[in-house]
This record gives sequence, structure tokens and C-alpha cells, in this order.
Amino acid sequence: MFHLAQINIARFRLSRDHPANADFIAALDPVNAQADAAPGFIWRLVGDGNDATDIEVLPNDPNLIVNMSVWTDLDALAAYAYRQPDHLAIMRRRRDWFEPGSTRVALWWLPAGTLPTVAEGMARIAHLDRHGPTAHAFGFRTPFPAPDGTPALPVLDDCA
Repeated sequence: MFHLAQINIARFRLSRDHPANADFIAALDPVNAQADAAPGFIWRLVGDGNDATDIEVLPNDPNLIVNMSVWTDLDALAAYAYRQPDHLAIMRRRRDWFEPGSTRVALWWLPAGTLPTVAEGMARIAHLDRHGPTAHAFGFRTPFPAPDGTPALPVLDDCA
């Protein structure tokens, strides 16, 4: 059995604690709580707070933040990402907070009961950038079935 891992990264236009990012930071706890309670949610990366914004993704790049989670399947992740109103509101405003082109997403299947690392997620993004969508790393627009044959249904749009 396999589960779906996702990573998304983005680089703040201004420092994380800049007042321009206050709405984003204020939305993290409620949006994360909704993810935690969503059908199909398994796990999410958490740093010192209740989110992962303090986890260093790349050395000397404090404005690059990461979000990682594991879901039972693509439908569960898509339902949360594209149909949960508070999450959608954040996605619609991402250009207010993040540098253009810095938002990246990668999805991949992993054996049930295992958890991804940030290094693995970054490698999946790099693979997707170099090779395009493959079974190793893909996006919402180009899903691949799980290695056990569980189908992946296409979704309308990428978060990026």
C-alpha cells in the first residue's frame, strides 16, 4: 500500500516576520488544523511551532519556507487543497507574500508507514524541474498511479 507525499516551497518577498506577511502567518494555525482534521490526512511536517516555517530548507535562505504532508491518496489531498475555503483563500493571495516563480510543488508515492524528509522533497522538486512529470515526481495536473496500481485522478490546477 502507498500514500501520497507532497512538498511545496515558496520564498517570502520580505522577511517572514515583516508586517506584510501578517495575514499569512495568522492563517497558518487554523488552516493547518483544518488539514489535520481533513479526510485522508496522515501527517505534516512541523517545526518548533505548529507549522514548518522555521525549518531551514536551504542554508542562508531564511525566506524560503517549506510545507510537507502525507495523504492517503490524491483525491484526499486535492479535496483539501482545492475545496477547503480557507486554504483556497491563502492560495489565491500567495502572490501577495511570495516571490514570483518561487512557489514549487512536487507529489510522489511512498510506502505506507514511511515519512518523507525535507531533503527528499527538495530532491523530488529538482527531479521534476529537470525531467518534467514522472512517476518519481509529478504535479496535480499530471498525476501518476501509485506503484501498486491505485489510480491517480487528474486535478484541475497545480498549487504553483
